[in-house]
Amino acid sequence: MPRPRDTHGRRVLMRSDESVGTARKPVTPARKKVGRPSRLSQPAIVEAAQRIVDTEGDGSLSMRRLARELSITPMALYHHVRDRDQLLRLLLETKARHQPRPTLPDDPRERLTAAAQLLYDVLAECPFLGEILTSEELMNASSRWVTEAVLEAALGCGFSLEEAAALYRAVAHYTGGELLIRLTRERRLAHLDHPPYRSHAMAALQPQTHPRLTALADRWPALTARDTHEAGLEALLDGFFRTLDRSGPPSPAPS
Repeated sequence: MPRPRDTHGRRVLMRSDESVGTARKPVTPARKKVGRPSRLSQPAIVEAAQRIVDTEGDGSLSMRRLARELSITPMALYHHVRDRDQLLRLLLETKARHQPRPTLPDDPRERLTAAAQLLYDVLAECPFLGEILTSEELMNASSRWVTEAVLEAALGCGFSLEEAAALYRAVAHYTGGELLIRLTRERRLAHLDHPPYRSHAMAALQPQTHPRLTALADRWPALTARDTHEAGLEALLDGFFRTLDRSGPPSPAPS
């Protein structure tokens, strides 16, 4: 008996256990499943990373931890973010875009001082400070808008564009050094269960060999713990202004 055909004239497939002459419905090939559209994007990844930082601290953020937060594999995460450095850069750039921009003073010198101090204030509030201070890329990501403000203020004071760049570099190095020393000291003291070695070393000094240090020994911890960044910044800028006064009017900056 010939096999039945469908409406298009094609022979209908039959299972091996079908009785001859018994027509059955055609076997329809299974459709290929369409994968669920990816819900991953860089903004979603950054949002999840920020959530981890806010709830667990910046020390908890890793690519594996982030993958668990997103319920994906680490390999899936790497399709969107190259490595942890890129993740931190995206995180810091997002934070910088949402930071409020304070109004700076109108006086050129006061404006420059305020912009330079702003660099310290902005960086001090950033997560991953230790990594930022040792990476030019991350530092730029977190404070690029402050850099622009410092350069603009320096030009307003009469510095050339090249002099403004040198001034910013000095301010950034001074600020970075201050913050790195503070961060290192705070981390070290937080894990000590005994007086720091410095206290023992200062107590062991003799007036005959170290008269100035022994005179300050009792006050040394308090003196060195003071926040003197602003005073140091003023002194640094004073040096640049003295150089500007000696060199005379700069050539016009390119528009």
